[in-house]
Amino acid sequence: MKAKPPEYIEAWRKVRRIIEKADLVIEVLDARDPQGTRCPRVERLAINMGKRILLVINKADLVPKEVLEEWKRVLNREFPTIFISARDRLGTRYLWRAIKAYAPKIPVKVAIVGYPNVGKSTIINVLKGRHSVGTSPIPGFTKHTQLVRASSFITVIDTPGIVPLDEDEETLAIKGALRPEALEDPLGPALRLLELALTKDPDVVERVYGIEEHIPLKILEKLARRRGLLLKGGKPNVDEAARIILRDWQNGRLVFYMEPKDYGLA
Repeated sequence: MKAKPPEYIEAWRKVRRIIEKADLVIEVLDARDPQGTRCPRVERLAINMGKRILLVINKADLVPKEVLEEWKRVLNREFPTIFISARDRLGTRYLWRAIKAYAPKIPVKVAIVGYPNVGKSTIINVLKGRHSVGTSPIPGFTKHTQLVRASSFITVIDTPGIVPLDEDEETLAIKGALRPEALEDPLGPALRLLELALTKDPDVVERVYGIEEHIPLKILEKLARRRGLLLKGGKPNVDEAARIILRDWQNGRLVFYMEPKDYGLA
């Protein structure tokens, strides 16, 4: 078994310490794939420490409400669940209500955890009422743990984005947890992402990019030519086109979504 890098081991130690200090753990999920952006290891840590967990499905503006309601119904079986769009301030009053309802005590110290790019810092800004942490679509933008006083009765412990140790680079890239620019091989994740997108929404590529094509590699070739991304000899630079696809997925320009039935949940 391959040894884990020291920096990742230390990151998990920090997560453990943060959860230990919290009264309520909010796990932020991406509305486009709530189940896929859950972190079972964090959930186990919180449960073993006797902490309460609240699931917050963020980026709700990207998914039909009926799909969100279905996810809420399914996930509610395990933990209390709400959905919001923190960026657009939609449904954020439910976040305040949920914290008050599920907090074991008042004042409450809240830990906000989740993958990079699911919107943790945006949710902190909503709670605090002004942009004090800073938000960015670049995964991992929040670098250091800090305490944010959200109100007279809520203190938020902001954590760096959590990257589970047991997932490969391709999976993490698709989940938006790694920057496309940092990938040595963006082609694999982009091809897989396009396959998923076309399975869920066959017209999404034509709608977003104006490309009438359903073969992932050919989509990248055509996109590269349209954007002038050419190598020597006029060969399309599919790696750079792949990074565009991954970046557009992270930023919410390329949109498709998973449903409970895709995970065998009903």
